[in-house]
Amino acid sequence: MNINRRLLLGTGAAAAATALGQLRPKRAQAEIRSKQSGSVVNLYTSRHYDTDEELYNSFERITGISINRIEAGADELIERIKAEGDNSPADILMTVDAGRLWRADQEGIFTPVSSSTLEEKIPSYLRHPEGHWFGFSKRARVIMYNKDVVDPSELSTYEALVDSQWQGRILIRSSSNIYNLSLAGSLIEAHGVPETEAWATGMVENMAREPEGNDTAQIRAAAAGLGDIAIANTYYLARIMKSDAEEDQEVADKMRVFFPNQEGRGTHVNISGAGVVASSPRKEAAIQFLEYLASPIAQVFFAQGNNEYPVVEGTALDPVVASFGSFKEDTVSASVFGENNSEALQMYDRAGWQ
Repeated sequence: MNINRRLLLGTGAAAAATALGQLRPKRAQAEIRSKQSGSVVNLYTSRHYDTDEELYNSFERITGISINRIEAGADELIERIKAEGDNSPADILMTVDAGRLWRADQEGIFTPVSSSTLEEKIPSYLRHPEGHWFGFSKRARVIMYNKDVVDPSELSTYEALVDSQWQGRILIRSSSNIYNLSLAGSLIEAHGVPETEAWATGMVENMAREPEGNDTAQIRAAAAGLGDIAIANTYYLARIMKSDAEEDQEVADKMRVFFPNQEGRGTHVNISGAGVVASSPRKEAAIQFLEYLASPIAQVFFAQGNNEYPVVEGTALDPVVASFGSFKEDTVSASVFGENNSEALQMYDRAGWQ
């Protein structure tokens, strides 16, 4: 991660332009069938990234199908679709966590989708086993450390963070945060509830402060010396590194990424994903949109536009994200994160994790 920022960002822009130039329009059109199956797709999404605009515009150019987007929090959108019932205009629900996809599925919002394109391109552990939803980008939840006070040789696993050497040094957001619930869900799958609860108790004992703020707040706090390590998704640090603000560059200069559990099951990865709404009157067009999200051009947008990891093998990473290094990821099914969410929250409560 000791890199020249301007060179890196310039390389990133060039890489994105080259990748998109190669894909548009012939290759993209070969990847996405324009069936004219509907003039509009109503997308209910909790993704709120400006960089996604071109993702949607590209689909409209390729297919002639317009995207009518409704943005809100995932829980709000789930409740809205439930309230709308069979008359809901929603065709697709897109969220930013496997736990929320699970919640929506438990409410009967999704319908099974059979697509050889999605099944071939998206690994089985990143999609619902019966096709109710599919992951289209990945988020690695890692240990970020202040290089001035932490030697990376001291770091190893999520589980080892409860060791006494980390007392008063860990920064992490609240237990109710969906990213932490999914992390706990993966640990419950690996170790069971009692052992994971002991881990949660140890984490509380080693916190530098009570949880507050989002992942960015944890990274900034570690850089400021309020703690030594932060648990966060990688794309939050990538955003900071790309900022022109002097205070952000000071943070970027101090913070480094460590991928935990590389000698074992691998680093926890979550997903941003979507599924077709059961009441959708435009299911064919909705499936076409999902297949587009797994296409080369869309995967480049996820990777280059929002600093995420693509789900389709062979997609080039954003150079800033690539600078964090390669890593082994945990391939436990993302479907278990949601299944374990309720138990995870109760466990966090018992452990005193605010």
